Amino acid sequence: MSLPEEDLTCPVCCDIFADPVLLSCSHSFCRGCLKHCWDTGIRECPVCRKKASKCNPPSNLALKNVCEAVLQVRRLSSVEGEDKVNCILHGEKLKLFCLIDKQPICVVCQSSKLHKTHDCSPIEEALLDCKDELALSLKSLQEKLDNLKRINMTSNTTLTCIKSQALETQKMIKNHFEQLHQILYHEELARLAAVKKEEEEKIAGMKEKIKELSAEVTCLTETIAIIQEQLKEDDMVLLKNFKDTQDRCKSIMLGSENMSRLLIDVTKHLYNLKYRVWEKLLDHVDYTPITLDPNTAHPCLILSDDLTSLHYSKQPSICPDNPERFHMSAEVVAMTALGSGSHHWVVETGSNHDWLLGVASMSVPRNMEISARPENGFWTLCFRDGDLRAMTSPPSLLTVSRTPKQVKVQLDYNKGTVSFFDATDNTLLYAFTHSFTEPLFPYFYTQSSHPLRILPERVLVTMLRQ
Repeated sequence: MSLPEEDLTCPVCCDIFADPVLLSCSHSFCRGCLKHCWDTGIRECPVCRKKASKCNPPSNLALKNVCEAVLQVRRLSSVEGEDKVNCILHGEKLKLFCLIDKQPICVVCQSSKLHKTHDCSPIEEALLDCKDELALSLKSLQEKLDNLKRINMTSNTTLTCIKSQALETQKMIKNHFEQLHQILYHEELARLAAVKKEEEEKIAGMKEKIKELSAEVTCLTETIAIIQEQLKEDDMVLLKNFKDTQDRCKSIMLGSENMSRLLIDVTKHLYNLKYRVWEKLLDHVDYTPITLDPNTAHPCLILSDDLTSLHYSKQPSICPDNPERFHMSAEVVAMTALGSGSHHWVVETGSNHDWLLGVASMSVPRNMEISARPENGFWTLCFRDGDLRAMTSPPSLLTVSRTPKQVKVQLDYNKGTVSFFDATDNTLLYAFTHSFTEPLFPYFYTQSSHPLRILPERVLVTMLRQ
């Protein structure tokens, strides 16, 4: 057990004992200090004044060994302290910091070939700069860690949603196939297997994603802990380790932040399902030219089971915050991007008095609210407050004899036109002209509880006989 330093101090010189001797009164003194006191002619203990029985008191060997051990530790600590502040190559004090090699150097190092052409700064300035830079790195890494933790939390919600989507999709597939009875039994099994396979693939992918996120969180946490420890270290230790620490920060590559395309592709399994089996039951086929994509729908939009109608609900549904989804307003797009040719679809607006219909560019932002106008990548017709407007800049009020209950949207991509008709008598309502540069999605918006419905088209089958 180590003794307190005051127990190893001579009462005369107030320093660590040097060759301590022990008097009969049990007090110890340096041999030289005691001799100096006794040279005055009085042979007594300098502390308690008791007369000494011997003129040459014995050495206190145990105390001497302890004191020598303490002095040895002091000498080693002094040498280590000099090593921290002195150059290991030249023995000179480290007064400069090489801005190229990110290392503290002495004035001799600066004159050497290794650093002669390098920019340097005083060690005090460099210390402040390095601390500031590490603080910025720490802040950036902490933000990345917080973001990864947030993504990791939402990933579990996404995983649950994938399972829910898979179950709901399977339920809808069963409903469709029940209408087709035994003739479509084998087709039904095939569709269910496809959903199950995708579910397993998506769940496996999601679990791997969560595993990668956890690994990245661990890596970032360890790096942050190292930086925090470095900031607590001696200044010179911090500077010597600065380059390695910074290299470690820069070497961290985060690849798990992309959360796109993780959900079940519901429309792949459900769109125009009856049409795809028309050869088996033509009388039961309903074909719609476009199908809504539920993975893009705002949480307040309720889509029908067959993904051909939508209406607004004040009670938002619980759904993942995936990048494809519209987050700010009640919007949704169809599944298929249109990049060439001519396309049309008819939307039944019915009693809905708050809607926008048209097309939107693939690149329109989905995490902010912007006007549905051509300069923002939208070509739409709007009905609100009893007025029909073409969403030009500014919007153009349209004069019509009656409010259309069915609106036909016709896109000729190659000619660069988007036209709107009253589907009842095919009267032109408005036509946009634009040179399109990217694919377009059929676009829908509503804040009405009355549905907008994409009407099915008649299917004509021509048999070629040889």
